[in-house]
Amino acid sequence: MDAFTAGLLQRIKATETDLNRARETGDDFLVDVDQEELEDLRRLAAEHGVEVGAASV
Repeated sequence: MDAFTAGLLQRIKATETDLNRARETGDDFLVDVDQEELEDLRRLAAEHGVEVGAASV
């Protein structure tokens, strides 16, 4: 696994964690921000052929 792939997967995992935390605390603004970031990261992964495991969110 190259550095780009590893970094991208790490960012996706961190963003999923942040999104879950925002949902748990009821922070609607952060939910929106994290959801948008997660969608962007998943799109970037797809564009580069990076397979992302099953979503936890």
